[in-house]
Amino acid sequence: MPELRKDPIIGRWVIVATERARRPDQFANPVRETVPEKPCPFCEGAEAQTPSEIYAIRTKNTPKNSPGWDLRVVPSQTPFLKIEGELERQGKGLYDLMSGVGAHEIVVETNQHIGNMSDLSEDQITNVITCYIDRIIDLEKDQRFKYVLVFKNYGFSAGGGRVRHARSQLIAMPINPKRVKEELVGAHEYYEYHERCIFCDLVKQELAQKDRLILEIDGFIAVVPFASRFPFEVWILPKKHSCDFVSLSADERKNLSKILKQVLLKLKVGLNDPPYNYIIHTAPFRRQKMGYWRTINDDFHWHIEITPRLTRIAGFEWGTGFYICPVTPEAAAKFLKEVTIK
Repeated sequence: MPELRKDPIIGRWVIVATERARRPDQFANPVRETVPEKPCPFCEGAEAQTPSEIYAIRTKNTPKNSPGWDLRVVPSQTPFLKIEGELERQGKGLYDLMSGVGAHEIVVETNQHIGNMSDLSEDQITNVITCYIDRIIDLEKDQRFKYVLVFKNYGFSAGGGRVRHARSQLIAMPINPKRVKEELVGAHEYYEYHERCIFCDLVKQELAQKDRLILEIDGFIAVVPFASRFPFEVWILPKKHSCDFVSLSADERKNLSKILKQVLLKLKVGLNDPPYNYIIHTAPFRRQKMGYWRTINDDFHWHIEITPRLTRIAGFEWGTGFYICPVTPEAAAKFLKEVTIK
């Protein structure tokens, strides 16, 4: 019998299609992606092939845009939003317009030609996390921006392009994304009624039940959400309440790198290196008029959402806003928990 599950944060319904269900091991890619690669512009020594770097972790005294770096950030050559220009809003009858002002940056996570972040060392992943934090803090200084979304597209079918070099992206926007606002509203409503953070309650319940818990490492948990949109969707959350990703201490960054690496390795080994996306949902910048998101420090909880691309969204999903997940979250969690990684 199919099962309808409701996301407790935003109220979205998901159909767990048990009659279409497959065993978790049947989701593994039959073959890994073999899309022909283009020459890599992100390897060490190819610095001239990218725009000028705006941030780097590099060997002391090595000049900008030269070899000697471990991580570097460059503007996107095909940005969704552009840093130049004034933020202008206007209306045309029913329609609202805004100038396409923002920032679109590429985080090149390693100087080596490695594709999957799971194959980076924990120290390298810690550098990536530190970079995200430093760039968000810097971009917050621009009064035009309200939010910075950090995301990764790994694999061609997940939007990763034809160059298999580990990288992720940041986009600063003059508006708050709809997906984030849905979580902000849901978390606020829960807090107004319960006087508790819904994410903290979720963490406590998943730790107690353990049916969807994959890992618990040094202050972080990895779980398959109760109302998963996609097979093997995984969320990583801090056990300690915090609305701001940028508030992570040096030790917390190292601990986050451990659990992130292990989750990505389990997906790679268990599902034969699938394409995936991940996003970081953190609180928006808060410099608005008094009362704007006034309880956000208490009601929101930053987290990472990882979604392997193993199924396709079709007409029913687009038409209804429902998602169909052909494996139960409990079965997916059990499978990933049992995947052995080195």
